Amino acid sequence: MSTRRDALRGLGAAGLVAFGSFGVAGPACAQDDAGPTALERVKARGALNVALYTQMPPFHDEGRGIDADLAKLLAEALDVRCSPLPFPAGENMNDDLRNMVWKGHYLGYGPADVLLHVPVDAPLIEANPQSRIFAPYYRDRVMIARSVKRVPHLETMAQLTGQPIAVCGESLAGWLVLGADGGAYRAETKTEFRDGVAAAQALLRNEFAAAAGNESELRSVLGGDDRFVISPLPSLRAPRDGWAVGMAVKKDAGDLAKALQAAIDAASADGRLKAIFARGHLEWRPA
Repeated sequence: MSTRRDALRGLGAAGLVAFGSFGVAGPACAQDDAGPTALERVKARGALNVALYTQMPPFHDEGRGIDADLAKLLAEALDVRCSPLPFPAGENMNDDLRNMVWKGHYLGYGPADVLLHVPVDAPLIEANPQSRIFAPYYRDRVMIARSVKRVPHLETMAQLTGQPIAVCGESLAGWLVLGADGGAYRAETKTEFRDGVAAAQALLRNEFAAAAGNESELRSVLGGDDRFVISPLPSLRAPRDGWAVGMAVKKDAGDLAKALQAAIDAASADGRLKAIFARGHLEWRPA
């Protein structure tokens, strides 16, 4: 499920770190002198192969979304065409880095030149020396949206007692809501939703009093609607700073990483990154 993938794997909890202003994680690595570099191979092919998670709205779903637009921007910066490679998430992020970045999937697809929406997380970087994780472009976190009419105030989870809550069960948000206050809200929590976007849509239809999910999911549906308030989940277990997401290439693809980093830096400086997020109904902010 997309939210499980985005949140559970996107979270290193206390291990999450901010990498300053879009800095590339780790020093540049020398390319093998015996053959073309990663960037030279992309140029010769005339296409940038970009791995995108399936079913991860508002970032990617059925060929559309923020990451789909970002993939096109990166390819344009390299003056090649964009060749998206949508794929379902593996059991954990280590699997995805192996399948889509440095080795390839046993079913025969991958690796891509770059994988988007990778947590820029120190433990993850240390656990995957074959990959280079860099260029954080968004910071997400678990939030809860509520109907102002049905839940006027929300300082503690106890104020949700007796109120129906929508959440994707296979997600960090679901885990936090179901486990809050010793499971006090399990009876009123419905967990059948595919992701936080679907949960937010149910709240929009007035079927629930609240919906929990990633901030990006909730704001893409409810942002700007003053009938709803989106705020941090009032749970001590919810990480306050969230997690940054960036991209990953093979460890020895130093020149490609440098070129992609430059593309992100330029797009953040001239407003193109902000415009991409705006099309996804999100406000872009530096990670």
